Amino acid sequence: MTLPRLAAALLYAALGLTATPAAALTADERAGLEALKAGDMRKLIVADDPQPAPEVALVGPDGAETTIAAGGGRLTIINFWATWCAPCRAEMPSLAALAEARGADGLDLALVATGRNGADAIERFAEEVGLPGLETHLDPKSRLAAAMGVPGLPVTVLLDADGAEIARLLGEADWSAPEALAVVDYLLALPR
Repeated sequence: MTLPRLAAALLYAALGLTATPAAALTADERAGLEALKAGDMRKLIVADDPQPAPEVALVGPDGAETTIAAGGGRLTIINFWATWCAPCRAEMPSLAALAEARGADGLDLALVATGRNGADAIERFAEEVGLPGLETHLDPKSRLAAAMGVPGLPVTVLLDADGAEIARLLGEADWSAPEALAVVDYLLALPR
């Protein structure tokens, strides 16, 4: 390798090591998100240093092994829930409403039933809360939940377009409330 090529390669590598990921929140963007914390969104914890979501195998809605895609260029909301969880039951219709309202705008919703949640129990849950066709990924041994530090249920994690965690909310929230829509709209409007 010639000296100029070696110098260029070293410079490129050094820049790559120090560069901020393309979709990481700037200080101003974090401050803007913090300013939107009202209502149930007061519980939103904004990440100081967004980390990529772990690539842990789940069982997809079709029964095949899958992962929550890292990136994909869309804002992704991962909701960890279980069929036996009363707050999850109360929260789920608002998550479905959010996905319906903002799915065409660049939002993906990934529902992850963590722990022991059989297919029949999930179907019953969906019927009881009025969500036929509920698509859920299964995390039967709670590996993804453990890897993402989920302390209880429900937990909702927001991933940026590159698949890095930018915020999380512990506990139940009304995701169809104006405050939640303001948070999602803010994140969807960020330049990437």
